[in-house]
Amino acid sequence: MSQGSATRYPLVLVPGMLGFIRLVLYPYWYGIISALRRGGATVFAVQVSPLNSSEVRGEQLLARIEEILRETGAEKVNLIGHSQGSLTARYAAAKRPDRVASVTSVAGPNHGSELADYLEKHYPADTFKGRVLSVLLRWIGALMSLLETGYRGPKLPVDIPASHHSLTTQGVALFNQRYPQGLPETWGGHGPEEVNGVRYYSWSGTLQPGNTDRGGNRFDGTNRSCRLFARTFVRETGHCDGMVGRYSSHLGTVIGDEYPMDHFDIVNQSLGLVGKGADPVRLFVEHAARLKGAGV
Repeated sequence: MSQGSATRYPLVLVPGMLGFIRLVLYPYWYGIISALRRGGATVFAVQVSPLNSSEVRGEQLLARIEEILRETGAEKVNLIGHSQGSLTARYAAAKRPDRVASVTSVAGPNHGSELADYLEKHYPADTFKGRVLSVLLRWIGALMSLLETGYRGPKLPVDIPASHHSLTTQGVALFNQRYPQGLPETWGGHGPEEVNGVRYYSWSGTLQPGNTDRGGNRFDGTNRSCRLFARTFVRETGHCDGMVGRYSSHLGTVIGDEYPMDHFDIVNQSLGLVGKGADPVRLFVEHAARLKGAGV
């Protein structure tokens, strides 16, 4: 068996908003965990509140990290977060850098999401449309909780306004003031590779007509949703994955920001239905080898 993915410290995968470990038989990280384990990696998919602030989710992640360290005997973990999971991982690393060897942001809204800004403007929480959206999200979250078969811990708290605010440009700007580790100093640039002993990395994708709307995405409803959501973008119009902008995703060493993948393709969701030329699983396997080479 190949040991190319056998990192020094365990890999901990952190999901985004409305994230899960496994719905009945369907995993959030479709095909990714098995590929990493075949390469020799120790991998944990964790669950945090699907709908809550990045700080609350971060505290839950810290508790889970301590459990993983006790279970494995490792001194640290490598955190890989998707979407809001990236902010969750950043919080944990900022609070306990002694427990975290690296943070990798995958399509993370590290400078906020223009989609979240659009919803805040057009669906305010105190309006009828806003209340309907809130109820819909609560129902979706409750249904997903009933279908969750990968998590057996205590019931996780829900705070929809906090969850939404945590993803807006304004909300993430406040978060970044408190936890700036790994952020670029200039828009579209790279951030420092290492802060307080923690290595920072990121990658993301963009919608690319002729690629991301072809292949398996012809049969994938989430890709159509991302193409619709992309219409809400102004600053990064034409340069987003449907939920997060290309430059907004930057953190630490930017491995790539124009992979032909939408926000769900990037973690191989929808049963692996991805666009033409996309190979999200390979990105995770290659990154594990990168972390191994860095000694973490």
